[in-house]
Amino acid sequence: MKEVTLNNGIVMPAVGYGTWQNRNGEGAVESVKEALKAGYTHIDTAACYHNEESVGEAIRQAIDEGIITRENLFLTTKVWNPDRGYESTLKAFNASITRLGVDYVDLYLIHWPANAKQFDNWEQINLDTWKAMTELYKAGKIRAIGVSNFKPHHLKALMETEVKPAVNQIEYHPGNLQEDIVTFCQDNDILVEAWSPLGTGRVLGDERLQAIAARYNKSVAQLCVRFALQNGVVPLPKSVTPSRIVENLNVFDFEIAEDDMADIRNMAPFGGSGLDADEVDF
Repeated sequence: MKEVTLNNGIVMPAVGYGTWQNRNGEGAVESVKEALKAGYTHIDTAACYHNEESVGEAIRQAIDEGIITRENLFLTTKVWNPDRGYESTLKAFNASITRLGVDYVDLYLIHWPANAKQFDNWEQINLDTWKAMTELYKAGKIRAIGVSNFKPHHLKALMETEVKPAVNQIEYHPGNLQEDIVTFCQDNDILVEAWSPLGTGRVLGDERLQAIAARYNKSVAQLCVRFALQNGVVPLPKSVTPSRIVENLNVFDFEIAEDDMADIRNMAPFGGSGLDADEVDF
């Protein structure tokens, strides 16, 4: 597994296993265990995924079976929108680590920014949330703190605090590159993670991507994961199918040629979720 280094010196595996839409239950436990067996050492969850208990159970089983150690695991979770704010973030974090059954997490993110559409004091809500996360970080409960779905104007106030965001996790895949956000983050030493690097499956049937993938004897999913990596973005592919869990990690034995990278970058927008951090009302 390749690694990247965050702006506070913490090392993160360069590919993570995403667990969105993988609800609590035996299926979620088994899929996370399959990912750990396959060699993933980076697991991404969130309070609003409603699967932290199952993720935690999978981790406990994997540790008991000698598949992984807690020290070699990079675990991410996120504070959900109704829990933003200082006191509520502290409570939400404690609830998350209780559900996960861990003493600390490696990365904690604000899942979505408070926005001007919903709140006159949106910036203060984000800052109060960040203050709580900063205290948890300084107390050793979190090894790195960051955000998700933030645009540059959401990020700027946080960047003026004592701890700059280490990560911004955004929707990122061929046809939805959000290059303005990626450029801003990379220029400011904030690592970009890709949720839905496969477009939640929406891009897998694209004939242009299928043709490019065929040249490397790889699947479109592998092409998308590799494309993110070559752009300096950490992808978080998700699947509950064991063979695809393995396949999505098998991306370090080829390199996409620059001509093909350019063709993918130049694709007109398609396959996106349509979610906009300035417009969401949840």
